Amino acid sequence: MTTITSTPVAGKLAVVVIAHNDEGLVGEAVRSVLDQGPVIAEVVAVDDGSTDGTGRVLDELAAVHPRLRVVHRARNSGGCGTPRNDGFRAVTAPLVIFLDSDDVLPGGAAEALVAAAERHGAPVAVGACVRRELPEGRDVRWQPALYHEPALLETAADLAPLVHDTLCVNKVYDRAFLAEHGIRFPDGRCVYEDFLFTARVLAAAPRVAVVPDTVYIWHVRRAAARPSLSLDRDGIANWRARVAAHRLAVETFEQAGRTGLAAACRTKFLAHDLRMYARDLRSHDAEYRRAWWALAREHLGTFGEDAIAAAPPAARWAARLVLAAEEPRDLERLSRLVADPPRLLPPYARKGDVAVWSDDLPVELDGADALPLDALPPLVDGELGTGAFGGGLRFTVRDQYGRLRANPPRTVRIGFLPRGADTPARTAETALTETAGGWSGKVPAGLTGLAREGRRRGSRGVQLWDLRAEVTCADGTSFTTALRLPEDRQRRSAVPSSRYGVLLVRQYTTANGSLAVRLAPGVRDGLRAVGSKLRRVRRGSQRKGFGA
Repeated sequence: MTTITSTPVAGKLAVVVIAHNDEGLVGEAVRSVLDQGPVIAEVVAVDDGSTDGTGRVLDELAAVHPRLRVVHRARNSGGCGTPRNDGFRAVTAPLVIFLDSDDVLPGGAAEALVAAAERHGAPVAVGACVRRELPEGRDVRWQPALYHEPALLETAADLAPLVHDTLCVNKVYDRAFLAEHGIRFPDGRCVYEDFLFTARVLAAAPRVAVVPDTVYIWHVRRAAARPSLSLDRDGIANWRARVAAHRLAVETFEQAGRTGLAAACRTKFLAHDLRMYARDLRSHDAEYRRAWWALAREHLGTFGEDAIAAAPPAARWAARLVLAAEEPRDLERLSRLVADPPRLLPPYARKGDVAVWSDDLPVELDGADALPLDALPPLVDGELGTGAFGGGLRFTVRDQYGRLRANPPRTVRIGFLPRGADTPARTAETALTETAGGWSGKVPAGLTGLAREGRRRGSRGVQLWDLRAEVTCADGTSFTTALRLPEDRQRRSAVPSSRYGVLLVRQYTTANGSLAVRLAPGVRDGLRAVGSKLRRVRRGSQRKGFGA
């Protein structure tokens, strides 16, 4: 490999930036590091065998920034571990942090982490990461419960929750600590190299300083032509790699005698990994489902009932379901169970006094009857009536294993949220009436007003609205959940509007099973929406060989 050298300025922290064929983004990543100020001693950017202009962009930056050095790999390594190891060998500063070329460090991140590490004499300092969904720009905090206040983690029990944060990039490491324990990334193509690196770090039992500041912005570009290795979950190879990485992480903890961390790692797999993949299982073809199911059953078979029982309710029920059924079963119900929050679709069955999955698959749902309503919200079925000038939203709160009999629901507040928003743009509240199927009510939909609010917020064309129900029970307790469109079917209609002439309305089920509404206000926007739909259908037909 060829290295361009320059003299680093004084400072505490080295930053290793890795890049492959990312000429349009790597400059922003490097500049976000240089803008951190004098705390940055050096930046080592590793060009992992790029075939575009990535190397040129880095060389041009290095020519004007003396803290930046570039390592050019002649051949792509196939993963993230090897270039990070190359960068680690090249740095000389006492502390090091890693950055991917399509992400950025927010202002003040380096100083906050270095100050925490030095204040506590900790070989690891960690802060909050934000997943920024692009192009929407919506921020979601990664593992928010871990980073809500400053802390110093010293015992095995303190470190156990960090097993849930498998990222390697939101942490500053003492370079001597990593060298002393021989901690490196796995080389070559390893999809989840950060799982193993993080396990090796925690197995060495460091003191860890925690800061609540956001120290890393992880850009998630799901529409990218070349998705990241970990986000490319279409093929079964990704699930196989995830299971293998988890198995090696558990072995790392056990070989180091960290049995508590090994147990926490298994719980994390059930609560996060298994649920995330099972949620999307029904969208794959039969071959993928069978392969996924077989891999999951084989891996879960190594856990033991104690490990499964330690997981949160929905996670342990899902694990037991997979173990009990030799072939994929009830995928619609499984996908809703592992959603966030979990939901149990009917039918509801019992074996004696115990709630079970179904009559023909009596997997015990231990503790279901006693779960708080906000931990397992009862179903709220909803359907939009699209009558003249707005119609109304009808809904029914369904009981679930008799959990509402002693504390029946009294009122519902429906919130209409623009897609991506955290708070409703409009709410409507009503009392509930007990019916044969549960407790029912209706609120005005006010579609014209909803469309006007969407336009006021800048949505000039098609608008997407999510619906939430806040249900208050007789004793004053409440729970919030998304509504469910019965029978998971889409419904379209054209609604007269006093303001727009016509509203094209589509109510549909989202990927997580929730009712959502798509509005196209006005004839022009309505025709544009129809035309867009026809173009997508035509492109799909051409890809399948049916078009000209």
